[in-house]
Amino acid sequence: MRRAGPRAPRRRHGTHSLRGKLTLTNVALLAVGIVVSTAVSLMGMGHYLLGQVDSQLLKTRQSIGGSGVTMRQVDSLAALALVRDRFVQPTSQRSRPDSVFTAVDGHGRAVPIAGFAPSDAQSALARAVGDPRALAADDVPHEVTVHGASYRTTAVRLRDGNYLLFATSTDGLHTGIGKALKLDLAVGTLLLALLVCLTMFSVRRRMRPLEDMVETSSAIAEGDLTRRVPSSHHPTQEVEQLRIALNSMLHQVESAYRTRERSAAQLRRFVADASHELRTPLAAIRGYLQLYDKGMLTEPAERRRAWDRVNAEADRMGRLVDELLTLARLDQRPELRLRNVDVSRLVRDAAGDLRAQQPERPVTVEAEGSVLVRADESGLRQVLGNLVTNVRVHTAAGVPVRLGVERAGRFVRLRVADKGPGLAEEDAARVFDRFFRTGSGAGSGLGLAIVQGVVEAHSGEVTVRTSPGEGLEVTVTLPTGPCEGPRERAEESPVPGARRR
Repeated sequence: MRRAGPRAPRRRHGTHSLRGKLTLTNVALLAVGIVVSTAVSLMGMGHYLLGQVDSQLLKTRQSIGGSGVTMRQVDSLAALALVRDRFVQPTSQRSRPDSVFTAVDGHGRAVPIAGFAPSDAQSALARAVGDPRALAADDVPHEVTVHGASYRTTAVRLRDGNYLLFATSTDGLHTGIGKALKLDLAVGTLLLALLVCLTMFSVRRRMRPLEDMVETSSAIAEGDLTRRVPSSHHPTQEVEQLRIALNSMLHQVESAYRTRERSAAQLRRFVADASHELRTPLAAIRGYLQLYDKGMLTEPAERRRAWDRVNAEADRMGRLVDELLTLARLDQRPELRLRNVDVSRLVRDAAGDLRAQQPERPVTVEAEGSVLVRADESGLRQVLGNLVTNVRVHTAAGVPVRLGVERAGRFVRLRVADKGPGLAEEDAARVFDRFFRTGSGAGSGLGLAIVQGVVEAHSGEVTVRTSPGEGLEVTVTLPTGPCEGPRERAEESPVPGARRR
């Protein structure tokens, strides 16, 4: 078989391939999801922890402010805490303590507590706060920086006009959030790497049917029309639907290609046969005209015989052309003029014509009553005429013939049978071929081909049953109602013992 097209290009699995794009898309979506989820979770955790610190500071401020203490009472209560901050804790930890507690006056200057001067952290906290009145009036703690460390601080006004400042370091909170961020990034990176591997493996397996389709298309492009896309072990619904649709399309393409090749071969054979059939009468007519032109037909009897032969060959050529035109119209599926036709009457008319042409032939008619079908009357008359002519031409005048019609459910069967010599099996297989003739070779070989074309135009079926010495029986099956599909009709009305054509 000839090559139908160029070979498909080799598959390349790069970033521009579907596999690469799917992998990059999945990785990008997961990366965005990890970033968004990490940001939301860390923001939520920071907000929650910061809320806990602020809540603790506000509770402390509320308890001290509600008790109505003075600076003298604060000195006695804070003496032990100040001793711990100054003498118990190491110096390295006193520079950046977790919490700072100091007292300031109305101008924001740090004042001694329990006789101890303010520490560096306390003085730095007082300077960072500035005006304690605004801090005491605000319901939300403020964030300040003391010695490079972040603190959440609030203030409470004592009964004697001084202020107490409370500050809690948030460095631990930020450090914890930073560690959580690093952990999330590490886990996210690992997940991305794992997703890349799993996506490539999964996409490769899921894309295998598409690769099979590419290979099948390449094979078909090279001329192998019998190739089909195989089914995968674990197909997805969409890919399986695509595979089934593609295989159906390939089957239709192969059938159309085979049909076109077969039709082209039939057309070439038909043209050759038609040319051969037309060549004989044309040669005879040309020969007689040349004889007449050269003056070789001197006798009146010779000229009369030549004239009759020319007319006979012209009539033969005219009939052949008419039959070819009939077949051409049938091939184009002409619109039939459907009406209710009494097939019994047509059978009786055909039998009467045969008796008139051959009075000595025994003719049996089985067509009682009225059998109606929805059909084209002229077409059915042509069918019966061709069948009767076939019997008259190919059998002796004394051979009996039987014409009959019967109703079988929604179908009507028309039979024309003779007791002639019959046909061999190989001849019976070609009896409906155009220009096929047996025996003496009488006729054009188009009669039964026209019968088959007319019957199929009525959504019917024509079959033959014959064997050497047993005669020939032709059965035409027609639907009684509107025309149906040939396949449906053939399934519902099989003809036992008949050979379908």
